[in-house]
Amino acid sequence: GHLDAFLKDGQRRDFLSALPTVLVKERTNEIDAPKVNSLVLYVGIHALARLQSSQISLSRTPEMEVLQKLMDFDDKGRYLCLNAIANQLRYPSSHTHYFSCVMLYLFSESKNVAVKEQVTRVLLERLILHRPHPWGLLITFIELIKNQRYGFWNYPFTRCATEIEKVFEQVAKSVLSPQSSSISAGGGE
Repeated sequence: GHLDAFLKDGQRRDFLSALPTVLVKERTNEIDAPKVNSLVLYVGIHALARLQSSQISLSRTPEMEVLQKLMDFDDKGRYLCLNAIANQLRYPSSHTHYFSCVMLYLFSESKNVAVKEQVTRVLLERLILHRPHPWGLLITFIELIKNQRYGFWNYPFTRCATEIEKVFEQVAKSVLSPQSSSISAGGGE
């Protein structure tokens, strides 16, 4: 009820401030991962309906306010929330495109370098695993590292240790191989 009211017109500011407490398990201080996953999926579906029916910017929606509010959690909570978003980076679809834009928006608009680092961590952890990688995951990571708008390689966490630097370079080479470039070119960016 309160979520729907907020998503309808963005007026119920009390909902947004109370959101973190709603996502915590009863009698604990732990984030309830299934609730977060459900919230992210529901908000995404609602956002797609809104974006298809109007020419509004992604950043100026109540849905994006909800997703940005999730970045206010501590490191562990934020990690769970970013994983819930990354779970939606799948095959070519408007759903995947929306969540790819969300992930990139959270990276670019956050003033907190820890958020940028965690976005990178969540994507990288999935790319280190064996192939095949979901199309949406590849496209999001390729966009993040190739588009100068994000300034990805300028952040200290990409160069904090030689081992980390090598992992980044290896993953970048892997996802930017001619095979994956043909995937991104044919995917309708």
